[in-house]
Amino acid sequence: MAVELSYCVVNTEQREFLVRCLDAIAAERATLDFPTEVLVLDNASSDGSAGAARRHPTTTTVVALEHRRGKGENDSDLLQRARGRYCLLLNEDSELLPGATAALRAALDAQPAAAAAGARLLRPDGRMQPSAWRFPTVLTALAGALVLHRRFTVQSRGDEIRRVDWAQSAALLVRREAAEQIGWFDPAFFVYSDEVDFCRRLRDAGWRTLYVPGAAAVHHEQLSTGRVPERRIVELSRNRDVYMRKHHTVPAAWVVRLLTAFTYAARALAAVALPGHDPRRYWRHVTATLRPGRGEGLREAASEHNRGPRL
Repeated sequence: MAVELSYCVVNTEQREFLVRCLDAIAAERATLDFPTEVLVLDNASSDGSAGAARRHPTTTTVVALEHRRGKGENDSDLLQRARGRYCLLLNEDSELLPGATAALRAALDAQPAAAAAGARLLRPDGRMQPSAWRFPTVLTALAGALVLHRRFTVQSRGDEIRRVDWAQSAALLVRREAAEQIGWFDPAFFVYSDEVDFCRRLRDAGWRTLYVPGAAAVHHEQLSTGRVPERRIVELSRNRDVYMRKHHTVPAAWVVRLLTAFTYAARALAAVALPGHDPRRYWRHVTATLRPGRGEGLREAASEHNRGPRL
């Protein structure tokens, strides 16, 4: 019987979260009336993640890399290996809640012009996490500078399925034929902005992206809150600029840099008086935004990992 849906999980050094992700997938599979498979790509982890994935009873295939690669390249790898008509991209730190798979599939089945459907993401404490936005432009950067982004930029709101510009790939169902049509993910985006560019190219090819609040997942956000924040900040700023230069003009990219830097500078100033906030981290966003070509990001961290420890 042909596979209808492929779960595609990319993991980097998060064995415990990976097991929880696979447990949630197993619970979902038990409720479905169509064939599925589970593909796990381990991004050269050293914490036993690949072995844990192989031992998990729900896993179909494990791809264990010897050298670390970027998120976009890894998602593309799994999409190309997948046999399903639909592919559910998941971060290892995402836990599907009951019924999420069926709700996402039903949304794409009901709208043949839609190529991607994003789930409602929740923080571990149950609070809603923004998960769908308008594409980055000078206007969205201006909305951020004026503290109007929640009203004009965030699109993950409401209780009905709605069309959005882009949705986060932490839990994103993709129509495989559409992904193949646009040439998968762009490896120029090592991590961050990869799904923004992906959804933008889907739209340019005539496809739609949906936000499906009836599908939910807990997202632990390890990529944004975990180790090496300096390099994450550099990578985030770098790829924001890559996206703007790819899809807009160089002057527009510069305006977005300035407006975004202003936004972070205001946050740094406010953080001086607010408990629990680090003004130095916000200020690092300012400097990285203004000079995205400087500093070492996650791409460089992966290269160091691949070279191994210096003797």
